[in-house]
Amino acid sequence: MRVHICAVGRLRSGPERDLLDDYLSRFDKTGRALGLGPVTVHEVEDRKGGGMAAEAKLLEGVLPKGAMICSMDERGKVMSSPDFSQALAVRRDSGVSDLAFIIGGADGIDPSLRGQADFSISFGKMVWPHMLVRVMLSEQLYRAASILSGSPYHRA
Repeated sequence: MRVHICAVGRLRSGPERDLLDDYLSRFDKTGRALGLGPVTVHEVEDRKGGGMAAEAKLLEGVLPKGAMICSMDERGKVMSSPDFSQALAVRRDSGVSDLAFIIGGADGIDPSLRGQADFSISFGKMVWPHMLVRVMLSEQLYRAASILSGSPYHRA
């Protein structure tokens, strides 16, 4: 199952980019044997300042055709890492070929796009900076692959 992170804004060089690249590399290596990955990051930027509606159009333009969509949203379901890993496995095992995570800009995800999501997850009730959410999601993808591979660190 290919994974896509579709996000508003360009993540420039710096510690967030380094962490993102590191976790995505780890996920690709661990997930490959599990039928997970590769991960592709699609970044869009609203240069005309059209707000959430314009960002939603740009995000829709990079969503892979037929992909299952997960919105990263504070109103979404809060999951444990083992639950997230099982959610990935269930989707992979049910034949989902592309899973796209959408991350909105500073104001969030336009309701029209949020409504198209097959499911939504949240990293808690707090609102996180959208650039940091990419890093947190990439770490959880790697952690999910580690859990599914039976890593001793993640055994109960």
